[in-house]
Amino acid sequence: MSTNQITGATMQTHRAGPREWAALAVLMLPVLMVSVDNTVLSFALPAISVDLRPSGTQLLWIVDLYAIMLAGLLIAMGSIGDRFGRRRLLLIGAVGFGGASLLAAYSGSAEMLLTSRALQGIFGATLMPSTLSLIRNVFHDPRDRRLAIATWAAMFSGGAALGPVLGGWLLGHFAWGSVFLINVPIIVVLVPLALSLLPESRDPAPGPLDLVAIGLSLGAMLPLVFAIKNVAEHGLSDLTLTAFAVGVVAAWTFVRRLRTSASPMIDLSLFGNRVFNGAIIANLLSLMGLTGFLFLGAQLLQLVLGLSAMDAALVLLPGLVATVAAGFVAVRLVHRVPVRVLVTASFVASASGYALTALTEVPTVMSVAIAFTVMGVGIGMAETLTNDVMLSSVPASKAGAASAISETAYEIGAVLGTAVLGTVLTSTYRSHLTYPAVLHWGERDGAFETLGSTVELAGYYPNQVGDDLMESARAAFDLGVQYTSGAAIVIALLAALVSWRTLKHA
Repeated sequence: MSTNQITGATMQTHRAGPREWAALAVLMLPVLMVSVDNTVLSFALPAISVDLRPSGTQLLWIVDLYAIMLAGLLIAMGSIGDRFGRRRLLLIGAVGFGGASLLAAYSGSAEMLLTSRALQGIFGATLMPSTLSLIRNVFHDPRDRRLAIATWAAMFSGGAALGPVLGGWLLGHFAWGSVFLINVPIIVVLVPLALSLLPESRDPAPGPLDLVAIGLSLGAMLPLVFAIKNVAEHGLSDLTLTAFAVGVVAAWTFVRRLRTSASPMIDLSLFGNRVFNGAIIANLLSLMGLTGFLFLGAQLLQLVLGLSAMDAALVLLPGLVATVAAGFVAVRLVHRVPVRVLVTASFVASASGYALTALTEVPTVMSVAIAFTVMGVGIGMAETLTNDVMLSSVPASKAGAASAISETAYEIGAVLGTAVLGTVLTSTYRSHLTYPAVLHWGERDGAFETLGSTVELAGYYPNQVGDDLMESARAAFDLGVQYTSGAAIVIALLAALVSWRTLKHA
């Protein structure tokens, strides 16, 4: 028998059956839940502001704390899952995430909601590495694995796009706490199905758990992600510089320990793979563009175009469908077109979506919908292919650590999308807003920092003053959208260049 025949027979015996595809369906539940929670708050913030009356800083932390905790803990949790069992960690995380969601839904203060969002981030970090690493160990045939990863990527990016849609619908019918309560029935279904359908998997030779390395990874990730977020809000303050310094020192110490450890928490040889590195960077930049668009799109649709939360969410629905569909189309296209070409083209598509926003002189509902749909095509293809490349380039035993690195890049991309692109938007808005002459200087401090607060406060002034303020606010915001779109185009084209240079041998 020839080598090709042996290989073909082996691949045939390892093709996935009904049980494996049922396991994939179970794994999609936590993926959808965690990704939805990244963006579901987009349209709930006004209601939370009225009900809990958080400060401006607290409101930003309510949004960002979840992603920051996720980003800070993913690497540690991926390593723990490799050692103690990925299914076990998934189940622990699911129960904890459900409890944190209940706490968030019934929060009676901003402080309570902040605590629950931190807990959601902690337990969410146990879920994501487990899902992708279990896929790597359940699906052995490359064709099956690529389709499974396409489904994973579709649920992750689709869930991020679904968050505002689902949040808009829930807020049209229920109180803001409902955006958290939707997690509970999913977990009730997930736990028994996971116990019956998911196999346990772990690194067969993991070595001892390095608690010092876990502490250093937290000491690096949490301050660095915090500093990225804080510099966007307050510039290079003493707190920001201190956080950067702590994160850099901890990161240097962490890498040094990994290099000298007999059984390192993360195999640094993973980063010696050019294709792996390129896929990680591409994922980060992809999520950066998506979250940046959602940040400006939600405000543009509601506060400039005057749509309700539900109607604004529906405008994004075609983009959600395009994101999901593009991932599955990529699975077929990759048999005919090189990965390098497809991923590069996907980022060019994302840049085109932002270009439509930047070049539209007067934004309309249709222009926003078309721009997000074009962007969705690019994001769906990029995430599917880069995740497949990333997982295929590492041994199955290291899937947990590799998945954690990939998802850390996702979460950092989400934070950067809001921090960098959000800063361009808000700083442009603030610098070009014209205040009514009747205002005292003291009234200007903080009162008109965002378009939302300006729209609300404009109603307190006489008709002409309020109208002039609103006209100035909308003009300033439109200019901010154009500048932000320009910055996003640069980011997307940079991602295209990185993909073209690093994925040559993918």
